[in-house]
Amino acid sequence: MLFFKIIKNYFALIFLIVAIVPQLHAQQPLSIDDIVSIQTVTTSVINPAGTHVAYSLSVPPAEDANMARSRSHLLIMEIESGEQVRVTTGAGNPHWNADGRLFFTHRNTEHHPATQVYAVDSNASNLSRITNADHGVNQYTVSADGTTIAYTSTDPESPERAEMRELGYDMIVYSDDPRSVRMFVQPVSGGNSRSLTPDGWLVQDMALSPNGRQAIIRVTDNPLADYDLMFSELYRVNIQTGQTQLFTATEGKLDMITYSPDGSRVAFLGAKVFSDPLPQRIWIANADGSNKRDITPDDYVGTPEWIHWEDNNTILFAALQSTTTALNRISANGGSITEVIGSDAGILRSASFANDGNRFTAAINTNTHPGEVFVGSKSDGTVERVTFHNEFLNERSLGRQVTIRWNGADDKHMEGVLIYPVGYTEGIRYPLTILPHGGPEGTSLDGWNTRALYPVQLLAGEGYVVFKPNYRGSGGRGSSFTMANHRDLGGKEFEDVLFGIDYLEQIGLIDPTRVGISGTSYGGYFAAWAGTRYSDRFAAAITFAGLSNWISFTGTTDIPVEMSLTHWDLWWFDNPGQYMDRSPIAHLNFANTPILVATGLADERVHPEQAIQLYNFLRLLDIPTDLILYPRQPHGLIERAHQIHFMEQVVNWFNTYLD
Repeated sequence: MLFFKIIKNYFALIFLIVAIVPQLHAQQPLSIDDIVSIQTVTTSVINPAGTHVAYSLSVPPAEDANMARSRSHLLIMEIESGEQVRVTTGAGNPHWNADGRLFFTHRNTEHHPATQVYAVDSNASNLSRITNADHGVNQYTVSADGTTIAYTSTDPESPERAEMRELGYDMIVYSDDPRSVRMFVQPVSGGNSRSLTPDGWLVQDMALSPNGRQAIIRVTDNPLADYDLMFSELYRVNIQTGQTQLFTATEGKLDMITYSPDGSRVAFLGAKVFSDPLPQRIWIANADGSNKRDITPDDYVGTPEWIHWEDNNTILFAALQSTTTALNRISANGGSITEVIGSDAGILRSASFANDGNRFTAAINTNTHPGEVFVGSKSDGTVERVTFHNEFLNERSLGRQVTIRWNGADDKHMEGVLIYPVGYTEGIRYPLTILPHGGPEGTSLDGWNTRALYPVQLLAGEGYVVFKPNYRGSGGRGSSFTMANHRDLGGKEFEDVLFGIDYLEQIGLIDPTRVGISGTSYGGYFAAWAGTRYSDRFAAAITFAGLSNWISFTGTTDIPVEMSLTHWDLWWFDNPGQYMDRSPIAHLNFANTPILVATGLADERVHPEQAIQLYNFLRLLDIPTDLILYPRQPHGLIERAHQIHFMEQVVNWFNTYLD
């Protein structure tokens, strides 16, 4: 009998060891330190010969530099060998010129005290300065033939105003004339630059014709954000004479401008109507501004973000399509759309083509890695990853990420991104954390979603289901869908999210009594709205830079026109009752959801008063809350220490109230 007991205990010990060993070798979930250490490729451009790519790599600060921000490193890679060389740190706007040199903006005090355009050869040698802008370069563009460069530069403060400021007269008077942002041109080969725009104009964007003789510029006459978003205009500039004239009448938001290879036509991104929240239509006009037309098919359910002339008659465009992206082709005369690079390539927001028109590069991210350099072939629709940063991710366990679909309010078809907990076991009902995007015209994509304000994989590693819904009003499904929440903010768009929760409960994935929500900006409004108006559905909420009072928000934000007319589609004083009813503070008497409130103290988009107001009302009603104010932070978190702290608070808040 003793023998059998020994044998039994022996096998029990063996089984225990076998059970433990895999756990000892199991990969760890993503940590907070991992997230603040991630490097991301943000831009990738290919040289005319198709042999080298230059790319910008966002690199976070070192561990002992907690107040520091990420910096951008500019690198050049030879595609064939994979050999890389770093050009410099702090550079921006890389562009390969027709002569094979890499142009970029940089503030190099050894050559000039202000930011200028510089150039290097493909091996990063022979640094030369291209511009000599007295007051620095904001942005630049080069003609396709490589002979002419245009750049913008902001007028300096007048000596009289500078002297008064030194004496303490540093008041900000909104009616003061703004400092002009002028367009300059000069030969790439050298020589004097010429200013081509008049006093009072603020040049926001520009495109040079292929031969450098004409330009289309996007102009405002006021530095406020609303004017850039809603009231800019397109002008045509004769480079030789400096003559300017309105290019073509437009309304609403405008974006990227580009000439056809022969210079006969111009394409630009613009709004469908003034109240369209996004410049998501492809417009074509002759080079003189005549025959303007929207070539985007009415039934197209996507959001073009980037355009490129494939030839004189064909446009390539990168677009958001549901939770994915694609590179598509359409005739410049309109018609059907064909796919060139599909969603299986990853999340692609733009591309850069070699002279052969076939080989290209793009910064692409997927649901398993942040942005990396990819090189592809347009002819066969393939892409290949050529950089491999963040190798530590190979040693981390990530929650499985998928696109899900459900029926929202009015039975409207909805889509979103779902992330399963790390170590998910079928049949268990998990707590749910919802991370709604901002905007509301933002889009949650099935790519890399983890960052400080949206710590997706951190929460998945903590055992949460994570849900990122694309409610009505989101981008990625065309103008009609983006405008489907007009005059109903916080209404059916939020019901879409509630129906999503119901769907996740119906399929047996979540515990509906343990639902939390955390969002930023408009996503922060959703979180505050969830914790007040729909307090019975949410056990915890976290709002960062979120709206709490629609009326006071409209009076303190830098975008009162944009928010009112492209989202509400009416002014608050035309319907103050609805504005107040859709404000989280109006429903506090019926709320008991613990709400963590946080914001950056330098936020001009959602003023810190929105957070302070909500916190004080919650505190007065004895609803569990706390207020976190982050010094120096704008509409987001850009310093390492603040990012770490916020993620710690998110995990602690949810672990406390969703346990």
